[in-house]
Amino acid sequence: MSTICNRRQFLTAAAQAVAGVTLTNPASALRAAPAQPASGAGGFTVIDTHTHFYDPTRAEGVPWPPREDKLLYRRVLPKDYRALPVPKPVTGTVVVEASPWLEDNQWVLDLAAHDPFIVGFVGNLPVGTKQFAGHLKRFAANKLFRGIRIRDRKLEGTLDAAAFVSDLKLLAVHNLSLDLVGGREILPFADRLAKEVPDLRIVLDHLAGVVVDGKAPPAEWVNQMRALVQRPNICCKLSGLVEGTGRSDGSAPRDVEFYRQVLDAMREMFGPERLIYASNWPVSERFAPLATVQGIVADYFRSHGRRSEEQVFAQSAKTAYHWVRR
Repeated sequence: MSTICNRRQFLTAAAQAVAGVTLTNPASALRAAPAQPASGAGGFTVIDTHTHFYDPTRAEGVPWPPREDKLLYRRVLPKDYRALPVPKPVTGTVVVEASPWLEDNQWVLDLAAHDPFIVGFVGNLPVGTKQFAGHLKRFAANKLFRGIRIRDRKLEGTLDAAAFVSDLKLLAVHNLSLDLVGGREILPFADRLAKEVPDLRIVLDHLAGVVVDGKAPPAEWVNQMRALVQRPNICCKLSGLVEGTGRSDGSAPRDVEFYRQVLDAMREMFGPERLIYASNWPVSERFAPLATVQGIVADYFRSHGRRSEEQVFAQSAKTAYHWVRR
């Protein structure tokens, strides 16, 4: 019964957020989002909430991707993304910063200042340090800065560190989000954090590394995901589907049936209101073309109705990130 109640609470909050209504519950993680997004071609809005842009040719180079990565080590900009064929034109993107260099946050924001295709930015800041509060204040002054991401670190024990938790609470004070990326080890962390900081919107990236092989997803993964449903401030990106196949030769299947059991599990647990379209481009290109990544999600949710498709492709992203209409 508690899961159902929390699900209803999330749906109510999401509806209020989309409508631009101020929430009456101050403890809710889903604060009022900006007004309805602008639609793309044919009245259909597509927001891609996980892209990476960078330029290895600049004087200082880049810390990621590594030079030896022949696919990714190249200049990757919004114009390159927009040039790719996709089933539906993408209205805008939320960029996620992979670089640990502080000033690379500014680099993306400067890029966004000249390109309205970027409707939001998830930065990379050093959580749990004396410098975090100052850095957050600096970047949060830009309305396109929508949160930060934690990745590639051992999370065990971090929630017992006062400075670490204090910094994450500061994100909530600024009405920003937290992306989490990793394998199943991030799921207990997300569960505890969502309970301790219920005002913080938490976004799980890449389906926590689930294996996708055309069969039912691993029971351990399902059980851990199911435990998160009762946390209404947690939502999930649908990135990681083609990566989950492990087919890094670019041959991940296009047929939605191959991914159906994973997608069924996510839809039944979280509903389209808490699921968000995200490509993880250009990393996803190692496994499949961008058109395949978008097409899998579009085909699946279209079969469940236009409303579900539009929710996943824009409205859930609005609730999670409060992305900016440019």
